[in-house]
Amino acid sequence: MAKTPKKQIIDARADSEGDITHVKFRGNERFTPVAKAIPMADRGEIKNVHVVRRDGAKDHLRTNADGRRANNLDDMAGDS
Repeated sequence: MAKTPKKQIIDARADSEGDITHVKFRGNERFTPVAKAIPMADRGEIKNVHVVRRDGAKDHLRTNADGRRANNLDDMAGDS
């Protein structure tokens, strides 16, 4: 059985408070809500991303640390 290639996030959108609300995957024309992307990340379907869970806060996506700012979701959304 062939392994499905992982999706790569290429853009992000944030709300007025700076929270990432949507991400865009390479090859897609539309943005995907973070609520849909979080379970995908949990299943390992998204490249270079993990889910952060903290008591008293909403779950959110975070790119894995690699020393590059260009692939950080806040930078993609223009919030840095």
